[in-house]
Amino acid sequence: MTQTDAKGDLQHYLQNAREALVWKLDGLSEYSVRRPLTPTGTNLLGLVKHLSSVELLYFVFAFGRSIDDPPAWFGPDVAPNTDKWATSAESRDLIVGTYKRAWQHSDATILSVELEAKGFVPWLPNDQMSLHGVLVHVLAETERHAGHADIVRELIDGAVGRMPGNEQMAPGAEGELATRDTAWWETYRSGVELAAKQADQ
Repeated sequence: MTQTDAKGDLQHYLQNAREALVWKLDGLSEYSVRRPLTPTGTNLLGLVKHLSSVELLYFVFAFGRSIDDPPAWFGPDVAPNTDKWATSAESRDLIVGTYKRAWQHSDATILSVELEAKGFVPWLPNDQMSLHGVLVHVLAETERHAGHADIVRELIDGAVGRMPGNEQMAPGAEGELATRDTAWWETYRSGVELAAKQADQ
């Protein structure tokens, strides 16, 4: 019987989700990566910025580790939602670079801490969580925000797809950050709309 590597599996899928999120910024202007596309202000660069905070909170702070250069938006005295949008002074390189450095700190914790070890998470009802629980939580949150990024990116320029070389889209969309084949997708969408109207009658 082959023994599974739970830690390795979770870290693998977390890394895939991280990269999928960052990829959604490719080829966009500064305005487009910052532009709020929902009434609550969801924007691509803000999603990346927020997840840098999430990784630092759960993998660094919770396990009593420290970093020399915490980002300005990370800390207990920061105004609400500060980590969900980028100021004009915060460059894309700064935010993406901070996120990637957070990965390194997180991965160091994952490598050195046992899955059963408890971290301190005072912002949750139960103020302790195992590394295993943290990995599952951060993976789920990263995938959730990567899904938000899928929708936001499509609203910006029609580009779709999950990962470079693995877009996971129907044949009507092809290529990296595929743009929609308009005719194919209009026909498909019309069919979905028709089914919705028929169900509502």
